[in-house]
Amino acid sequence: MLLLAGLAPLGPATAQVSRPWGLPWAAVGGPAPGSPHIIGGTGAGCIIGAEPLPSDGPGWQAVRVSRNRHWGHPALLRAIRGLAARAMAAGLPALWVGDMSQARGGPLPFGHASHQAGLDVDIWLDLSPRRGLAVAEREDVLVPSLVLRGGDAVDPARWQPGHALLVRLAAETPGVDRVLVNPAIKQELCRTSAGAPWLRRVRPWWGHDEHLHLRLRCPAGQGDCVDMVPPPPGDGCDATLAWWFGAEARTPAPRPARPAQRPRMPAACAAVLQAD
Repeated sequence: MLLLAGLAPLGPATAQVSRPWGLPWAAVGGPAPGSPHIIGGTGAGCIIGAEPLPSDGPGWQAVRVSRNRHWGHPALLRAIRGLAARAMAAGLPALWVGDMSQARGGPLPFGHASHQAGLDVDIWLDLSPRRGLAVAEREDVLVPSLVLRGGDAVDPARWQPGHALLVRLAAETPGVDRVLVNPAIKQELCRTSAGAPWLRRVRPWWGHDEHLHLRLRCPAGQGDCVDMVPPPPGDGCDATLAWWFGAEARTPAPRPARPAQRPRMPAACAAVLQAD
């Protein structure tokens, strides 16, 4: 998750936390050989046989390719291609595809605590006219926040119906588990689309003021993949959303200072990291 300068986040700053134990995973340039096989989950897991998303395709352009984070399970690549096709058919500009997973999954050295199992992708919420930028030009692209500085609502000068459409298309993607957006974006979607079945899968989370985070459920046949608890029933336009705008969420109790904790990885991931 990338927090842009000028935005006051709704909770503790979580972007760019250094996780040195992620460096060995980031240093591996290619996938572990074998058929696609997920071990663990998005917050502590790895993947064998991950596939790369091409830097360019019909309806999408990958950004910040130098990070080598455009790998995923084939189901994720199908989801991205399908979302890009539906967005293009709806008249939206080409998607900017941000971080997916590393070549073998595993913890990332900065930026995300999740994205470890080849089932996550960030899609930037940008509707500006798109031209064919070279890969190198996409390294420094910035997308402005869609949320007012105080975090109470979307910015009416930036928010457009096309943003809501893109979130809906993402939430309706086959196999999607949830789509994370800023609480103010969820609030706006509740204002305009309350009761819509797809809203159940749109969940508020810190940051996400300029991108959505799409996460898939474990694909069929992946017995070592660990799913998250499904979102609760309903559209989520209730007290659980109101909590994000209350004092507890905005001013959480201070936590004792301590080093960032290493995630408990599945034992089998050690062999995935070392595989030739």
